[in-house]
Amino acid sequence: MRVIVDGDACPGRDLIEKAAKERDVEVIIYCSIDHMIVSDYAEVRYVDKGSQMVDMKVSNEAKKYDIVVSQDYGVAAMVLAKGASAISTKGKLFTNENIEGLLFQRHISAKVRKSGGRYANPKKRTKDDDDKLYENLCRLIDRNKILCQNEN
Repeated sequence: MRVIVDGDACPGRDLIEKAAKERDVEVIIYCSIDHMIVSDYAEVRYVDKGSQMVDMKVSNEAKKYDIVVSQDYGVAAMVLAKGASAISTKGKLFTNENIEGLLFQRHISAKVRKSGGRYANPKKRTKDDDDKLYENLCRLIDRNKILCQNEN
């Protein structure tokens, strides 16, 4: 079991690494060659620049019981289908029960934008977002460790 991070524009990386390090779990951060990420704990892997390159690498790399941190609903849907877990950088857990609705919401939002409509900008990151990310990631790591051990 690993924590795999969609590292392009990923707030909260320090909290992700802290939660994983405290639980002795490997962290892999994927980012495009356009970004320079330095980490004392995580392994940073670079992919070619280009639209969706990091998303595809993260999706392809994930396997059962891995935990993927991404803001992308499409990435979350793909890794959930592989038996991995997914969490947003604000600590929202993506599940088989909520992902379809989130993807539909994304589709509707894209249609509105394409027709000239607008949605409000995302809210600024808060301390509550940080707390939720850390707490939910810790719970997810603990749960997946147990599931992984029970299977082996």
